[in-house]
Amino acid sequence: QVQLAESGGALVQAGASLRLSCAVSGRTVSGYTMAWFRQALGKEREYVAATRWSDGIVDYANSVAGRFTLSRDFAQNTMFLQMNSLKPEDAAVYYCATGFPPWTATGLSSIQHYAHWGQGTQVNVSS
Repeated sequence: QVQLAESGGALVQAGASLRLSCAVSGRTVSGYTMAWFRQALGKEREYVAATRWSDGIVDYANSVAGRFTLSRDFAQNTMFLQMNSLKPEDAAVYYCATGFPPWTATGLSSIQHYAHWGQGTQVNVSS
């Protein structure tokens, strides 16, 4: 069983930066895709970014490309999301997830392909 724990959420001003962490424990995730999703109040859960743990390929949603950077630390078994130039519309609960989605835009963004989820970390952005 895989356990995921997000951290790093905070209240920041628009334009600021923030780094989220997702610590992985339990079963190895070497064959998994790991992803970040977010869910704003009253909205559906939205795909943010994903990485294939085995080779490091990364994909981003159009809404965050160029501002957010996903990275991994094998020694810490941790995934990070560096978020720069934050906007009020980035405010949400951010979740990390693992699974075996097809490496397509539709596959990566479909929550049904992710079997394990963390509890989420809240990001608030003031204007």
